[in-house]
Amino acid sequence: MKTLISTSGCLIFLALLLITVTACNDKKESASENNATASQQKVEPPQIDIHTAVVTGNLDAVKQHIAAGTNLNEKDPFGGSSPLISAAVFGKTAEAQALIEAGADLNFKNNDGSTALHSSAFFCRPEIVKMLLDKGADKTIKNNYGATAYETVAGPFTDVKSIYDMMGKVLEPMGLKLDYAYLEKTRPEIAAMLK
Repeated sequence: MKTLISTSGCLIFLALLLITVTACNDKKESASENNATASQQKVEPPQIDIHTAVVTGNLDAVKQHIAAGTNLNEKDPFGGSSPLISAAVFGKTAEAQALIEAGADLNFKNNDGSTALHSSAFFCRPEIVKMLLDKGADKTIKNNYGATAYETVAGPFTDVKSIYDMMGKVLEPMGLKLDYAYLEKTRPEIAAMLK
């Protein structure tokens, strides 16, 4: 009788052990399936590159790049600008906001040493200037010409009109439109924001 009880006890123990092992394996398979599903749900970047998405105002594509983990500070091949600098130049406020909120480098310098603050100031994008300042962009950075963002807008419009002419001519094929009356009127307002 003792042997029967002992054998029964062993069988019960083995049955419980088998049930426990099976349950653990089921949990591991379930976790593997969940991980596989999560991997399959990884966001892929869109077909359009991040700079084109910004310049064309394709906010959905910018957000998809952000979700996919695209380098938010990727230099464009033209002038070494980051997507945030491109947003500042072309006045793409929603795209700039998305990039800022996603952690783009506010003080990233392009090939001319200009930052998004320089670009948004020079091209009179007050909303973007404000966003950058609110997030702590460095106002003291000087570009390769020795100018801070403030200094790019502090002087008279007539002194820099030729620069706007040149920039407008170069960037017009990419969609940049300059309103000289607006620039002349807004430059002092931007300068006041940057003091």
